[in-house]
Amino acid sequence: MENIHPTNIYLTRDDKEKYLNQNAKVIWITGLSGSGKSTLASGLEKALAEKGFFTQVLDGDNIRTGINNNLGFTEDDRTENIRRIAEVNKLFLNCGIITINAFISPTNDIRQMAKEIIGADDFIEIFVDAPVEVCIERDPKGLYKKALSGEIKNFTGISAPFDRPEDPDLIINTAELSIEEGIKKAFEYVLSKVKRN
Repeated sequence: MENIHPTNIYLTRDDKEKYLNQNAKVIWITGLSGSGKSTLASGLEKALAEKGFFTQVLDGDNIRTGINNNLGFTEDDRTENIRRIAEVNKLFLNCGIITINAFISPTNDIRQMAKEIIGADDFIEIFVDAPVEVCIERDPKGLYKKALSGEIKNFTGISAPFDRPEDPDLIINTAELSIEEGIKKAFEYVLSKVKRN
């Protein structure tokens, strides 16, 4: 690393935010599998796009099949998965882009690591709160069924722990709110953070 010297000859993040007319932020949506993270991320992206904001969604499907396709689901691999994702978010931040993340990111330690890499001022944590019983009932990908039968090991909420976030910026309870209500609540919160004065 001693021969790597970062340069400052490029446009700054502020230059890019002015060009895009937005404040770049990282929106980190966490919750159990099947809680509604991806649905919320997609709806939030559409709502922001309709108001002229420039975003990028990152989720397990587009990360695990690409940049992190060499990682499994051990504790070390989950930590490395989130570390890489946080570093990618930093790059998007420096481009002035609002990044919406939909990852289980199961422990408080792992989310704290992401927050420290990204920077607390730019990190918006949204907890999609749905009881595991509701997630099992939904089970859109059939993963809980496989986890309960022992086909999938280290499955969060069944054979691996999930820590409820200690102090999220926003909680969306998808067992009580409709999809539209959840998206509206998230959009109204995020809008105040990404809108330039």
